[in-house]
Amino acid sequence: MKLSKWFASLLAVLFFLVAANAVFAQAPAVHRHVVIPQSTLTASSSAGLRAHTNLRILVPDSGPIALKPIANPSELPPVPGLFFETPASLACLYHLVRNPLPGCDPDKTTQNPSGGSGVIAIVDAYDNPNAVADLAIFNEIFGLPPANLSVVYANGTEPPLDPTGGWELEESLDVQYAHAMAPNAQIILVEAASNYFSDLFPAVQLASQLVSNAGGGEVSMSWGSGEFSQETQYDFLFTAPNVVYLASAGDGAGAIWPSVSPNVVSAGGTSISRSTTTGNFILESTWQDAGGGPSLYEPRPHFQDRIAYIVGPTRGTPDISFDANPTTGVWLVDTNLYEGQPGGLFIVGGTSVSAPSLAGIINNAGSFFHSSQAENREIYEAVSGSNSFRDISYGDCGINISNFSTPGWDFCTGVGVNQGLRGK
Repeated sequence: MKLSKWFASLLAVLFFLVAANAVFAQAPAVHRHVVIPQSTLTASSSAGLRAHTNLRILVPDSGPIALKPIANPSELPPVPGLFFETPASLACLYHLVRNPLPGCDPDKTTQNPSGGSGVIAIVDAYDNPNAVADLAIFNEIFGLPPANLSVVYANGTEPPLDPTGGWELEESLDVQYAHAMAPNAQIILVEAASNYFSDLFPAVQLASQLVSNAGGGEVSMSWGSGEFSQETQYDFLFTAPNVVYLASAGDGAGAIWPSVSPNVVSAGGTSISRSTTTGNFILESTWQDAGGGPSLYEPRPHFQDRIAYIVGPTRGTPDISFDANPTTGVWLVDTNLYEGQPGGLFIVGGTSVSAPSLAGIINNAGSFFHSSQAENREIYEAVSGSNSFRDISYGDCGINISNFSTPGWDFCTGVGVNQGLRGK
């Protein structure tokens, strides 16, 4: 289905259901399918040359309707009854607020995260001209405070647009969910001229410098590439002092770079199960399409020595996970053109959700470790037993669905998912 139909169908569902749910507590069932953006569909021959996003879009099947303003903004979702995740429902699930609402129903949960400090730098490719405006709309819809967001061009010149719109969608997601999880942190969006590593690497270096000079914080990278034999030569990019780097673990079986670098916190993906009648949380399980696995080239870092019996002599990913299944996706605002058609509200998933969200949570925790390896050492303390993370003990993933969630660390979800602000 072309975008003009599927985006209009999303709007039709959104605004039809807004009216319908003025009377009824739950919206009717909505048929939908998952679309993988072109920015994520990068050929394997591009490994080591250019990066891809880790995005998936959940698209309802319905008829077209024009975009209309959102009425009566609040912390609640713009459409009740669908039970997709909001900043408040995620804060509830991951214990980022006091006295979380039992069940964490998105239609009832209104406590957003608070806190955050320092700087979170987001590194992405191409230009998102609507990043600041879309974040303001997102904040209004979901009751978040105004953001301290600035945009920096890595080579000093405004980058071109991604003609597919996928990277613009990525940038909107990254800044919105980093801000949502750490609303008081300064967000710097560093835009590379393209998704080629020759452009992204200088952007990472600039982001590192900005964060380090500001006294410390996080660099989030929601992109990646298939592993390549020279990757270890570039791991030095993620070693600036007082900077913790996070990268998406990917949306397919196996490890990707830079997530697999020992100098990066690898952000994996999970699925959230909710009651279709009440919206209440049931359990969190693996996402079968989440990336993760042993590296082809990176040796096992010391912080993984305690799980050497699982990973063997090489680096294993992910380290920690977050909701990433598009069928349990998050609300997003992106008004840029997407594949030639006007944007608006989206429901998205992929481990592109995980990296900026976890960067925000780690920022909000306030430890500000001097390196990613130090951050990972703290995270891996949870393998020995900790209430800082919730172990994921249901589900499978990987090539031939050969990996299973197990007590402690596993290739599907790492140490598990966040639970509160301790231990990060």
